[in-house]
Amino acid sequence: MGLLDKLERGIEKAVRGVFSTGSRAQVEPVEIASHLRREVDNKALTIAAGRTLAPNVFDVLLSDDDFQRAQEWGTPLAEELCDVVINHVRSQGYTLQGPVRISFRRDDERRAGDFEIKSRTEKTADPSAPAPAAPGSYNAMPAAPTRQPSRLQPVLDIDGQRYSLNAPSVVLGRSTDADILIDDTGVSRRHLEVRTGPGTAQAIDLGSTNGSYVNGHKVVGTSELMDGSTITMGRTKITFRLLPANTGGRA
Repeated sequence: MGLLDKLERGIEKAVRGVFSTGSRAQVEPVEIASHLRREVDNKALTIAAGRTLAPNVFDVLLSDDDFQRAQEWGTPLAEELCDVVINHVRSQGYTLQGPVRISFRRDDERRAGDFEIKSRTEKTADPSAPAPAAPGSYNAMPAAPTRQPSRLQPVLDIDGQRYSLNAPSVVLGRSTDADILIDDTGVSRRHLEVRTGPGTAQAIDLGSTNGSYVNGHKVVGTSELMDGSTITMGRTKITFRLLPANTGGRA
């Protein structure tokens, strides 16, 4: 069982008494946790190679009944949800501009069981200073400051396999002499080179017959690679990722 699964199970068990009364149409904490991770991924913005900025402030809009339940549980629930966000940010190698903050807010127009999450990025001058709660809301921040991943490892995801780019230059192609062998008749023997360095990554076509494409655009000379960039060679699609170094990868 993964860490996030354990956290979600812990949330569900801890607040079952609070969230189990009244109508069956009610918001469950595990639903909020799932939507928070999705919101982080949807709003994450790659601003440079190896740097993807994620939102750190989240407003959970709840009906009056669900808001009352959230208030009854209070800080422990909000802090657990903060931990869910922090662990997801770490696992994806995202960057935060400030501490994670969760706010429960009452929305009188919402029905029980219906909720929405709105997020934004806020840079806090003093990470230890909590923001005041707005009227009709309940805030909480994690007890400890967020630690950012110390180093990101460039990797290529190819047909379900992950290859760590441990050298500054890696050649992909159909030849057995290539650093990464691509078994695709539409790929040249030495088709593409991926160069990586501190804060940079580039794809370089090596004069291939069918060309190389990054995010649908043909590589002419070199093309910058960002976290999540898609490389197409022949019928093969490759995803370039920047992951926390401690996740490892296939060499």
